[in-house]
Order: sequence, then C-alpha cells, then structure tokens
Amino acid sequence: MLSPILAYLVAMLLLCRVASSQYSSDQCSWRGSGLTHESHARDVEQVYLRCSQGSLEWLYPTGAIIVNLRPNTASQALSGGHLTACIKPVSDSRGSNIYLEKGGELRLLLREQDQALGQVHCFGLQEGALFVEAAAHQDISRKITAFQYELFSDRQGAELHSLTAPCQPCADAEILLAVCTSDFAARGSISAVEEKEGESAMSVTLSRLYRQKSRVFSSGGGRARRWAGRVKMPLRCGVRGAPGGGEFLFTGTVRFGEAWLGCAPRYKDFLKLYREAVEQGTNPCHIDTE
Repeated sequence: MLSPILAYLVAMLLLCRVASSQYSSDQCSWRGSGLTHESHARDVEQVYLRCSQGSLEWLYPTGAIIVNLRPNTASQALSGGHLTACIKPVSDSRGSNIYLEKGGELRLLLREQDQALGQVHCFGLQEGALFVEAAAHQDISRKITAFQYELFSDRQGAELHSLTAPCQPCADAEILLAVCTSDFAARGSISAVEEKEGESAMSVTLSRLYRQKSRVFSSGGGRARRWAGRVKMPLRCGVRGAPGGGEFLFTGTVRFGEAWLGCAPRYKDFLKLYREAVEQGTNPCHIDTE
C-alpha cells in the first residue's frame, strides 16, 4: 500500500508530470534543497542529468523529485541496446526512500535506513526513472540525500559480473574477452582478505599490470616494480583463493573509483587457455605472457 502522500504524488505525476523542470549547470550533477518548496506544496520536481556519471545532493528533502538519467549523446546514446544505471549512496545519506517509477507504478529500490551501507544498486534505464520521496521526519535539518551514479551500455555488461550477476565461474571465451575489455587486467596474488557489510575486499599484490582505469592500483617503485591495491566482490560469492595461494589473473570493472572482480582464473589455467587460443588464432587480443 502506498502512503497517502505517495499516492497523491504519483497521481499528480500522471496528470501533469511537469511540476518543475531543471537542468544542473553541467548536466552531470544536481544540488537542490527542499526548502525552496512552499510549506503547503507537494509538487514533484523533475531533474534531468545527461552524463555517463555524476552525483545528486538533495538537502532538507520535502515532497519528492524525479531523477531522469539520460545517456551521453556523444557515446552511449549511439551505442544501441539498453543502458544500465548504478547508484551508490554516500555513507551519511538519509531523509528519503528511493523508488523506480514507470507508468505511475513504483518499485522500491533503496530504503532510507539502508543507504548508510553505501552499497551499489543497479537497474536498467528501461525500468523507469528514480523517484526520490522524502521520508516523514519532524526535523529535516540534518537530512541530506546524496548519491553518485554511473551509466554504461550492454557492451559493458560483462564487467558487472560481480555487481549484479550470480557468482558463477567465467567460461573460457569470457576469460579471453575479459583480458581485452575489462577496466583492469593484472597478474598477482592475494595478500589479505577482509569481510564486512556484505562485501569481501581482497588486498592484492601484482607482478604484472596489463591495464587499469582510474589508477586503482599503485606502484611501489623500485627495480622489481610491483603494484598493490584492493579488489572487491560480493560477500555471497566467497573468495576462491587464500593469501599465499598462488597467482591469479585478476580482471574486472571500476565503479565509483573501486575495483570489482570479474573473471579471476588461476594464472596457470589462463596461460594454458591463452596459448591454445593463440595456436588456433582465436585469441581476441594479444598480451605479453613472458
């Protein structure tokens, strides 16, 4: 059952859907305040964001806002297929419940009390816009709803293996493609594992870094150049290797400045697979395995 306020807002949305329309100055991020609404108003403000990534900050939430995420017309809009959006609340985000709205129907995406976990939540843009409704609080002075968002195309869907898909081993073809297309690809070992708040975080030491995005791994310098960093995965997947358990090929995606694990076979297994693909001429790209 929808709350009376929520039912009213949805009804107003269906009737006009144009209460207030606003673009952020850079069309990537938006910052607004519920204090700009009149005390008796229950309007639904429209927010339009047209970037592949950005942020939203809503101070002193009252009423509701609809956040319309749109692709960057220079790249993603022309890529074809569906787009996926991921949002990550900041650790002190509160004051609102977040829904997906389509055709006047609402589906709960993220409750107010769950936002402090800071976990990533993903959905297809075809599932609807974000409907952010202020929760009922007598004191809104300390309430700020804030999150980051990122958009990506179906061609990047395989990189979300660890964020949205069940924890399944990668097929041979997926491993070979992951080396070529993932946000990072590296050879290394697990030095420590930490588990908390539904996530596993592996501290890794890398002997070879083939590619990385956003500098998620840092170099220790010296002649024997090595890199170190942290790679995350959902706790439910379990870490299939232990500290000191040999070398792996780590591949995955970078989301919100963090490395998330995708395909991660043992390096000796990958090496055998890669060499067979080279002999057969089926390797999608070349990497230096020496």
